[in-house]
Amino acid sequence: QVQLVESGGELVQAGESLRLSCAISGRTSSSYVMGWFRQAPGKEREFVAAISRSGDITYYADSVKGRFTISRDNAENTVYLQMNSLKPEDTAVYYCAAYRFAGVSRDYRSYDYWGRGTQVTVSS
Repeated sequence: QVQLVESGGELVQAGESLRLSCAISGRTSSSYVMGWFRQAPGKEREFVAAISRSGDITYYADSVKGRFTISRDNAENTVYLQMNSLKPEDTAVYYCAAYRFAGVSRDYRSYDYWGRGTQVTVSS
């Protein structure tokens, strides 16, 4: 069983940066593909970014490409989401997720393990 705990969310101004962290425990983190998803009030959960087990492959939603960077430190069992040039529309609860099989999925249904989320609020 894998446990995921997100941190780093807070209230920021538009244009500022934040780095979210996801601490992975319970299994070797390098066995898992990791993703970040977000959900804004009244909206469905949406894909933000994903990274392969070794970290050599990354995918991003078009809405964050060029502004967000996903990375991982398998030695520290942590995945990061660096968010720059934040916009009010980035306001959401951000979730870290994991699954064990090959490939790097953008589909939330591929992910077996989820954290409880961390709130990011961007004011204009």
